[in-house]
Amino acid sequence: MPTVDTSLLRVHYEEWNPGTGRTIILVHGWPDAPRCWAKVAPALAEAGWHVLAPALRGYLPTRFLSDETPRSGQLSALGRDLIELIEALGIRRPALVGHDWGARAVAIACGLQPGIASHLCMLSVGYGTNSADQPLPLSMARNYWYHWYMATPRGERTVRTDGRNFARVMWDTWSPPGWFDEAEFNETAKAFDHQDWADVTLHSYRHRWGHAEGDPRYAADEAALVPAPILDVPTLVLHGAADAVNHPDTSAGKEAFFRGPYERQVLPGVGHFPQREDPAAVTAAILRFARS
Repeated sequence: MPTVDTSLLRVHYEEWNPGTGRTIILVHGWPDAPRCWAKVAPALAEAGWHVLAPALRGYLPTRFLSDETPRSGQLSALGRDLIELIEALGIRRPALVGHDWGARAVAIACGLQPGIASHLCMLSVGYGTNSADQPLPLSMARNYWYHWYMATPRGERTVRTDGRNFARVMWDTWSPPGWFDEAEFNETAKAFDHQDWADVTLHSYRHRWGHAEGDPRYAADEAALVPAPILDVPTLVLHGAADAVNHPDTSAGKEAFFRGPYERQVLPGVGHFPQREDPAAVTAAILRFARS
């Protein structure tokens, strides 16, 4: 995998069709890896796009440059990492596509640096849902059991000592049965064997609900994200109708956050991992929207 250094990270990324004009960056979520785009990225490249899929902080093979850097998983850090990646690679206004953590990262990057992207596509996450004081129905609190579990000592032990099985529970329960096989999970889970994966994972979920302090280097970014910025970038939201963790209603009614073109598409029979479960529909939607 090619690499590029940002201020804090040596980012590894997969790449398709280098040297073409327009670039699209695909950002994975938790618990996943760049390989989640394996059936989407080649189709985008075949359609003429230069495609990049980076590994996020805390996921192999991306690494921190210094042992002294806090292993923060706060969402503003993910957005800042993406901004620095784009700058380090000298890419001008790529289209940004993200799933789960990646969806939050691409939207935050657009909020922190208006004009950074030509198009924005968020999968399985509604915009404006990062705040700890957001309204949260009991049904969503039930879905987010793993957030609260990780705020406890027992949950921390589980993530540190049995992280693969913990992640496997999410794959088993967030989408309709039968959407993946054992070999694919095991191959993906190699990315979780990073020495920093547990620290970044735990901090991410603890910080977003006020159970952990943030890295001071992101204080200004955190302030800029409350309230959630109104975005000018053309935006597409793709959400599985059968998403069992982020109910599709959580991405509905967000039009007021967008000044530019905005679309939302609900994919029937699809759970939390649309790019894996229905890559053809996801690819077609991205290509149609990015051409507009």
